[in-house]
Amino acid sequence: MFGLSEIALLLIVLIALLGVRKLPGLVRSAGQATRIFKSESRALRTQDAPATTGPVVEGTVLPRDERS
Repeated sequence: MFGLSEIALLLIVLIALLGVRKLPGLVRSAGQATRIFKSESRALRTQDAPATTGPVVEGTVLPRDERS
């Protein structure tokens, strides 16, 4: 009698044999989807992050020629 692991292994081998031509395309699209997901999550993290990294100091902004 076959167990669950033998059936799973048999299905993996069967899918690999029948889908050899499509397998590189599937892996490529999975990698591209992973890269898109990572970049979107990174963009969301930077969007939620505060714009300044230090304390805010109140003051007057001088034109470039008046700075010393």
